[in-house]
Amino acid sequence: MDKTMAKVKITLIKSIIDREESQKRTVRALGFTKLNQTVEKEATPQINGMIKKVAHLLKVENI
Repeated sequence: MDKTMAKVKITLIKSIIDREESQKRTVRALGFTKLNQTVEKEATPQINGMIKKVAHLLKVENI
């Protein structure tokens, strides 16, 4: 079965300076290394949870 998950395009729009360590680690785990960087991820429950945790730092678009 070739079931494709929905994809999301995530952009880091706010700095992680002066954020909690857990938020910094979550942003890094999503694949961000610098501000205004955009990554595409599969919309799995794990990724959605990570996005929800740091949603105030991100811009999220469905693809």
